[in-house]
Amino acid sequence: MAHTRLNPRRAKLHRSYTVAETARLFGVHRNTVRAWLKQGLSTIDSNRPLLIRGEALRTFLEARRAAAKRPCPPGTLYCFKCRASRPPGPGAVDFLARRAGAGNLRAPCATCGTAMHRRARCSAIPAILPGLEVLIVEAPPRLEGTTVPSLNCDLERRNAA
Repeated sequence: MAHTRLNPRRAKLHRSYTVAETARLFGVHRNTVRAWLKQGLSTIDSNRPLLIRGEALRTFLEARRAAAKRPCPPGTLYCFKCRASRPPGPGAVDFLARRAGAGNLRAPCATCGTAMHRRARCSAIPAILPGLEVLIVEAPPRLEGTTVPSLNCDLERRNAA
């Protein structure tokens, strides 16, 4: 099963859930919920069926999400190949302006050379990459219209038939 980001707000605060109901609510296997119980998710009591308070479930999942975050310090971007925040490598750091004031930062990783990307506002670039020169580039349009008809056409075959 693919890893999905769980939304803790699906759990109602004043409701109690069984293991099966919790699994159904988040679209995970019952064994996943049992693993959460071993990792520290609290139950109402030790009687069967195990009941989980919605408030405890929500705080547990929010704490897991907060622990998984890896914020990048200033001067770095996140490299998916290295799985760490790295400074941009030698070469130009580009800002592709998509909309008014927003766009994508693009730079090579200093360690592995892989392209790193980050969404940012144009006004936030000095805070994200202080002391680095950033080249602001107009992004190419996504769709372009043309007045020349496509040469990949079977119109002649349709007329002959």
